[in-house]
Amino acid sequence: MEKYINLLKSLIAAPSFSRNEQDAVRVIRQFLTDSNVKIHSKVNNTWIKNLHWKDGLPVILLNSHIDTVKPASGYTRDPFSPDVENGILYGLGSNDAGAPLVTLLAVFMHFNAMENLPFNLIFAASAEEEISGTEGLASILSELGPLDLAIVGEPTKMQMAIAEKGLMVLDCLSHGKSGHAAREEGDNAIYKAIADIEKIRNYQFEQTSEILGAVKMSVTLINAGAQHNVVPDLCSFVVDVRTNEFYSNQQAFEIIDQLIESEAKPRSFRLNSSGIPVDHPIVIRGISMGLNYYGSPTTSDQAVIPYPSIKIGPGDSARSHTANEYILISELEEGFRIYVDLLSNLQL
Repeated sequence: MEKYINLLKSLIAAPSFSRNEQDAVRVIRQFLTDSNVKIHSKVNNTWIKNLHWKDGLPVILLNSHIDTVKPASGYTRDPFSPDVENGILYGLGSNDAGAPLVTLLAVFMHFNAMENLPFNLIFAASAEEEISGTEGLASILSELGPLDLAIVGEPTKMQMAIAEKGLMVLDCLSHGKSGHAAREEGDNAIYKAIADIEKIRNYQFEQTSEILGAVKMSVTLINAGAQHNVVPDLCSFVVDVRTNEFYSNQQAFEIIDQLIESEAKPRSFRLNSSGIPVDHPIVIRGISMGLNYYGSPTTSDQAVIPYPSIKIGPGDSARSHTANEYILISELEEGFRIYVDLLSNLQL
């Protein structure tokens, strides 16, 4: 794993904020060039296929992302300095998702030259995952072709996320009528928004998932008013909606739109809930290895993959987007072993 750990260090040292991943792209493509594999690329996405590809075999995608969020304000270390201390590798993107990325690449290379694999493999290092961008994995799926399984690398402590909540963001606007605050004038848009926010806070969708739980709605932003003595005629607020498999984002929106009086506009319906059956061969194999499975409350590129998928990788989601992000070297090594065991002799 040493050369893949060195690759991770090089990626940490190359700032790769979403939509500005060019430096990280150069790092990973140079590594692949040096590894003598044929590179396919589109914008800031890069993918490779196994050497002995055979048409007609099942296709497994190994995917993780190269982009990061911006450093949290609490950093006390240089976020772009890949320092190793006592078996701990520090740096922005080390945990989310550099460790899963380089480990999946190591796994791909492990199987790459094998001639009689029961499946084909694609490794894809994709962009814009942190912003659910349109020029990330979603933009290359048609070029990858049909998939039988996708393994999405995210920090999950090498446990299997077999389902993932969908994400929908609503921009809401309550309408009132302006007036002087000192007189009985106007219709306060803030009060109207508060009434709708209270409905959102208390509403419970009928169907709850065994794996993902209930649909969750959180009001996360609110804005109104320009000066203290004017009753505001507009109040805007934002709702973060996390859907389970019983509701598409479109269906959830229609329910919320009927629930509140404020005008509600969805930013997108594209990030629906996703998952894989518990009796899928990859899940059964994982269980036989002693891995646990769970439903993930967070969204990843799994949401844009219209094929069976699991999310699994070295690292801990609790470290993601935090100051002084880190990964244990031992987690990379353990992740490699588990990935290889999951795929060895897997029959789809």
